[in-house]
Amino acid sequence: MMRTGPVKALGAMSGTSLDGVDAAVVVTDGVTIFEFGDSAYRPYSEAEQKALRAALGKWPGADLEAASEIVLGAHREVLSQFEGIDVVGFHGQTLAHEPRGRGTHQLGDGAALADALGVPVVWDFRSADVALGGEGAPLAPFFHWACAKWIGADKPLCFLNLGGVGNLTWVDPAAAKPEAPGALLAFDTGPANAPLNDLMTERRGLAFDEGGALAQQGRVEEGALELFLDEGFFRRMPPKSLDRDDFSVMLDLVRELGDADAAATMTGMAATAVMVGMEHCPTPPDRVLVTGGGRRNPVMMEMLRVGLDCPVVPVEDAGLDGDMLEAQAFAWLAVRVARGLPTSAPGTTGVAAPVGGGQISRPERRSESVA
Repeated sequence: MMRTGPVKALGAMSGTSLDGVDAAVVVTDGVTIFEFGDSAYRPYSEAEQKALRAALGKWPGADLEAASEIVLGAHREVLSQFEGIDVVGFHGQTLAHEPRGRGTHQLGDGAALADALGVPVVWDFRSADVALGGEGAPLAPFFHWACAKWIGADKPLCFLNLGGVGNLTWVDPAAAKPEAPGALLAFDTGPANAPLNDLMTERRGLAFDEGGALAQQGRVEEGALELFLDEGFFRRMPPKSLDRDDFSVMLDLVRELGDADAAATMTGMAATAVMVGMEHCPTPPDRVLVTGGGRRNPVMMEMLRVGLDCPVVPVEDAGLDGDMLEAQAFAWLAVRVARGLPTSAPGTTGVAAPVGGGQISRPERRSESVA
């Protein structure tokens, strides 16, 4: 049983961009953020990225031994650098996400990680939500509520994560708790960096369009953008979520375009998906705080600034760390799971009622399910 009061939690996140593992410390009681601690990053090598990319779309039962060893080894390497940790939040590597079908699959063995680190590990955060009818994603919104409290926000605002997939959280900072009705609305907006990164790998042999340099040289093909917006996902009401490769058709829509126009068009697709999603916000936000790698793409950020009716700024402008926000989220969520507090609600995943779920694995492979 975790002691009461604030604890030192360590979170880890390996996102769908497949760039590496972020790790960050949060001192929290699972409600209030008392302090942000140290952070670290462990990049995946090109060979590791290739192996993980080959595992995308696979479900338990497939041959995933090589990918599993990479995920465990990378997390063990970066997380073992930290000392004095009370609990670890381990998200794992998402390989497949099909909440209305086969469920959700985050590769990673929390029990093995607990043994390696000698610290309790909370993992498999999404399965309970999906089992109870939720989308299982996004899960960071409850933490966004805590961040809104931390920065002293007094008006509704949005957190926009531009990772492999884009997701948006509308937060009412006046809400007493994140599971309160009307406190949060969250959903995936559409693809963000993942298909653009795939394009850069295919066309240029590069991991991503650094600084939006290639997109800056091109123009958006309006016909391809219109076909993209015909996708049924955009007509669905939130909450809603996506798998990394749900929009693989994007590559086909730009197949005939030159490299620069293709990059500009895919950047425009990601930005326009956000603009369409913003129409679902209960009230216009005071500002949009952008996290994830997309905030470093000046072309994407300018498209958002032009297309939205409020300030669009990196989360650093509010004193937060956009590189580590998701890792911090799973540190905070780990404490909530350990203390039996909800981690998702109808407004964030569409689950019927607030739910907290996951597994807690303690060293020597003693584990328990929480739901």
